[in-house]
Amino acid sequence: MTDHSNDMKPSRRAFLRGAAASGVAVAGTMAAAEGDPAILNKQPWNQMLGEGVDARAYGVPSPFEAHVGRKNVPWLTAESISSINFTPLHELDGIITPNGLCFERHHSGVAEVDPAEHRIMINGLVDRELVFTMQDLMRFPRENRVHFLECAANSGMEWRGAQLNGCQFTHGMIHNVMYTGVSLRLLLEEAGIKTEGKWLLAEGADAAGMTRSIPMEKALDDCLVAFKMNGEALRPEQGYPVRLVVPGWEGNMWVKWLRRLEVGDAPWHHREETSKYTDLLGDGQARRFTWEMDAKSVITNPSPQAPITHGKGRTVITGVAWSGRGTIPRVDVTIDGGINWVEARMSGPSLDKSMHRFYYEFDWDGSELLLQSRAHDSTGYVQPTKDQLRAVRGLNSIYHNNGIQTWYVNSDGVAENVEIS
Repeated sequence: MTDHSNDMKPSRRAFLRGAAASGVAVAGTMAAAEGDPAILNKQPWNQMLGEGVDARAYGVPSPFEAHVGRKNVPWLTAESISSINFTPLHELDGIITPNGLCFERHHSGVAEVDPAEHRIMINGLVDRELVFTMQDLMRFPRENRVHFLECAANSGMEWRGAQLNGCQFTHGMIHNVMYTGVSLRLLLEEAGIKTEGKWLLAEGADAAGMTRSIPMEKALDDCLVAFKMNGEALRPEQGYPVRLVVPGWEGNMWVKWLRRLEVGDAPWHHREETSKYTDLLGDGQARRFTWEMDAKSVITNPSPQAPITHGKGRTVITGVAWSGRGTIPRVDVTIDGGINWVEARMSGPSLDKSMHRFYYEFDWDGSELLLQSRAHDSTGYVQPTKDQLRAVRGLNSIYHNNGIQTWYVNSDGVAENVEIS
């Protein structure tokens, strides 16, 4: 996609400073009802019976929403069983991702696991090596928590400049759901951790043999062994019948189809924490153990897949923000590329290590826009620009890009992924 960092001329920066300063303007006209055929004429759905309650085996969206779905990027997908598709963030509102729209990342395809034959083993530096059935797991006290899951590679293609034209593709390796499960601490306490047990190896049951090392402090803090999401059983692509939930930490650690937990005295340094999921710096060295996902945000509307189509007048900017270290008490929005910032309106629940929804309403006069959002988390951390990140980490990285995203909107309302300096 076009990089506008060097060709952004002053004449293109006639932005809405007045609207930015006032926060909300309510000017603009709604369509008059008089003479509108949609009001005056009878419609097919006014005149015929619809389907009965037993017509559909499982609830599906309206056929008018058939365009909403997970999508992949063909040139990023070498093989579908070891690739990714993306959550359509621009089609969503609120903070909960519907189960059928949660992005997928697989290393050997979706494992179809029979829960009656599935087991979770705890072994290693424990007092008692244990094996749990799914029925055993259901007898422990349960918890319900809403958390985001973000792939460490989310926005990774943007390290070297504007690449993918749509927030579904730049930021869609994330979802936010309510998990129901059992505290990992309870299972480990049942087995009894030996004094020298400082690390935990989580292993999946899929053909990839996915494993990740987790420090014991995190395992005993807020991790869940989850079997439901948004009230129903995990979907197969999300790890049915059971997965690990590691709140605020990179998604690769949330091992799906969880089958084994080994307690050890040191990290294992397996494939997914050495050859991948480390941050390569400019000098060729790699940062390791960068588990926490830093504060991040993105405007989902308007955006390249969600242009402004209503013309001038009242316009709603909305997006999501999140942090692996806590909550998001504040998000700033700019419509002029950072010349002026205003505080967005936060709406909905503010939960730990969860998505937060923000809005900014203004009156658009048809001028060109450069839209950005900037998240502040509860630790005081402020989301950086991409150039600030690159100054520290160079251009070689793939993972943990939480830089500020820019959308350029032209006078027709069409949006494009750009960078500005």
